[in-house]
Amino acid sequence: MESSKILLITGVSSGFGRALAQEAVAAGHKVVGTVRSLEKKREFESLSANAAFARVLDVTDFDAIDGIVEEIEASVGPVDVLVNNAGYGHEGVMEESPLAEMRRQFDVNVFGAVAMMKAVLPFMRARRRGHILNITSMGGYITMPGISYYCGSKFALEGISEALGKEVKPFGIAVTAVAPGSFRTDWAGRSMRRTPRSIPDYDANFDPIRKAREEKSGKQLGDPQKAARAMLAAIAADHPPAHLLLGSDALGLVRDKLSTLEDEIRAWESVTVSTDG
Repeated sequence: MESSKILLITGVSSGFGRALAQEAVAAGHKVVGTVRSLEKKREFESLSANAAFARVLDVTDFDAIDGIVEEIEASVGPVDVLVNNAGYGHEGVMEESPLAEMRRQFDVNVFGAVAMMKAVLPFMRARRRGHILNITSMGGYITMPGISYYCGSKFALEGISEALGKEVKPFGIAVTAVAPGSFRTDWAGRSMRRTPRSIPDYDANFDPIRKAREEKSGKQLGDPQKAARAMLAAIAADHPPAHLLLGSDALGLVRDKLSTLEDEIRAWESVTVSTDG
């Protein structure tokens, strides 16, 4: 077995966070998971008496994060790997969706993740080692009607991850943006926030997409346990990737997007270069 690591994973009550925590503990690692209640804390810690630790933390409680990370470093040990998994999906036509919903989406998916990174980086930098995994989404590459705020938050986290990776590479710290496709998690079910419909003009385009997503929830191709093993492989790698897609659906859709983008760049190339000089 590779050497045991301490993983700090946000949002371990369900989905990828829970799957990764279970696989990591089974592989001999220690996991500190963030949860939202004392009940969830007890439930998570029952996984293992000496390898599963929980801390009650809402990642949007930005002022609390530094203190909790300092306490984990002091009482559990050095955080080798931070996994920013806490997040949720907002679904709604942009014109119909209040700005408050966008703020909340970015507070959790972007600001919460960045606050966690800022809290662990001083420790990782001092040790000249560490790995940060940010769970983004194929929605950080491709888009579809009705999830503009969600895609915006994941595009943001992809860009932040990539730029941060370049900043911290000289200190022996790796940053990997993990972009899953459709998996059997709660993302499209209990965890999703849906803005009520209000503008009939959008019915024909959006209603079938919402219906298909609701019907597919729980029947997606992706297996969260296999995703967890893929993430553990990235964590164990000597040279972890800056970007890791998970799922054949993500692979196909992202390749299509890049191909379409290349076609459009080529079609407009003469206009693009006409602005030089």
